[in-house]
Amino acid sequence: MTPGKRRVLVTGASGFIGRPLVAALDGAGYAVRAAVRDRRGRSFPSGVEVTTLPDLAAPIDWSPLVAETDAVVHLAGIAHVGPDIPDAAYDRVNHLATTDLARASATARVKHFVFMSSIRAQTGAMADQPLSEADIAAPIDAYGRSKLAAEAAVRASGMPCTILRPVLVYGPGAKGNLASLLRLAALPIPMPFGRLTNRRSMLALDNLIAAIRFALEDARAANETFIVSDPEALSVTETISILRAALGRDPALLAVPSGLLSMLLGLIGQRESFERLAGTLIAEPTKLLAAGWRPPVETKAALGRMARQER
Repeated sequence: MTPGKRRVLVTGASGFIGRPLVAALDGAGYAVRAAVRDRRGRSFPSGVEVTTLPDLAAPIDWSPLVAETDAVVHLAGIAHVGPDIPDAAYDRVNHLATTDLARASATARVKHFVFMSSIRAQTGAMADQPLSEADIAAPIDAYGRSKLAAEAAVRASGMPCTILRPVLVYGPGAKGNLASLLRLAALPIPMPFGRLTNRRSMLALDNLIAAIRFALEDARAANETFIVSDPEALSVTETISILRAALGRDPALLAVPSGLLSMLLGLIGQRESFERLAGTLIAEPTKLLAAGWRPPVETKAALGRMARQER
């Protein structure tokens, strides 16, 4: 690593969040060690030290990766919920591997540890009331429980740390539900979502990267847990309208009753997707904003830019 620069290890550096984060940190003057599972086809700025990330499903000697580092940003892990993933895999990869990394980092006298948790460590895919960090965490699945257990392990290590609980992250290359929604929005047909007025918090990738940098650089973030989201929650109707406008299409949203829409999607095996789409999840970044973080991009502008780039 380059002498004189602040040295940071980023695990999961080749992922959706990791690659732009590494580029941002490198551009900000950090000496970055990027730990990736597979180096093939991965390009990073020339000053970045690229190293291999071991298999998180097995015990790991983290000491070579954390040696001579000032900070760790731990992104690596199982990042989605799926019935095909056994509960033990979540615990091994998300919880126990994080525990081992936190202990190794403390032994190496790492000055700050940023852990990428998830809003699912706090709640399910929907919530009846707006969420805050003061709420008692109540994850409903193995993924959320593994993230919550990992949070506790990071705190128990004794290092200065920051726990981030992002909501759904969107940006170029997004996968999962948001990618599906973008594909739907691109279709040249009316959309049956005109009555989905439920609001959901989302998070622009650029805003998440800004939150990670805030955690690394601002003393007010030390030993805190933050919900990370864009300040403005949008309805599904608003989100699809923004995406379609960015793609040059009229909103063309049909006011199909939600019960009928649920039944129709159930016939094609998409009832669970509908429930996530139609559910409310408001998780505002009030605490993070009060600490001094400022999101660099606005939600509607960032969604529109994502749609145009993906097109």
